[in-house]
Amino acid sequence: MMKYGKQWMAPFLLVSTLLIFWQLVGMFVGMTFILPTPIQVVLKLWDLKEILLLVHLPATLLIIITGLTISIILGVGLAVWMNFSKVVEKAFYPIIVASQTIPIIALAPIFVLWFGYSIWSKVAVTLIITFFPITVSTFDGLRSSSKDLKELLLTMGATKRDIFFKLNVPSALPFFYSGLKVAVTLSVIGAAIGEWLGAQKGLGYFSRRMMTQFDGAGVFAPIVLLSAIGIGLFLAVVLLEKITLHWRKTE
Repeated sequence: MMKYGKQWMAPFLLVSTLLIFWQLVGMFVGMTFILPTPIQVVLKLWDLKEILLLVHLPATLLIIITGLTISIILGVGLAVWMNFSKVVEKAFYPIIVASQTIPIIALAPIFVLWFGYSIWSKVAVTLIITFFPITVSTFDGLRSSSKDLKELLLTMGATKRDIFFKLNVPSALPFFYSGLKVAVTLSVIGAAIGEWLGAQKGLGYFSRRMMTQFDGAGVFAPIVLLSAIGIGLFLAVVLLEKITLHWRKTE
């Protein structure tokens, strides 16, 4: 118990110091439409709790979960395909890398033109921004399996199916979770960007609407929820990793 207490003490003190500094600066500036204090943001969050939690939060969560699910299915599928075929790897890998050089903020309006203000324009942004870390991490993991173990399994009469499921997949899982940790945090950014540029509801949309009303605390309140979603998803992946990869414990 003491070990976990010491582990969280440093970030707790750092965050507390930053919040106190923010509070003091906000009080000194005295213009809530530019820089609201943390207390004002919390109060605004409480005032808007019903509309944020019951209307806009579910809309954003639906975008994130849908985008992540499609990204995982397509990303893992393409990684496995590239692992089995050099031709596919040479064809798709450069395209995957090149896709990350295109600013997402430039693609979002195009998706709005294609899909309108429906959920799919936001899902497309989330998919683009999360596809790369999942695909590349999983592919690198599949290639990281030990050649010595592979030769040993072959001498013992293992089939390609056995090698894939008993060697390649266990070797790739840690890499997959590393990519997924990055993807879940990026998915929140992708959903917010999509909602910011074109939506009818969602936390990003609500933040933009508050900005047009010069409500500084109202702008920050949805951002706090977006941050909480990202942290929650990251911790969920960490927990899932610990449960499924308990055999990796070295202590």
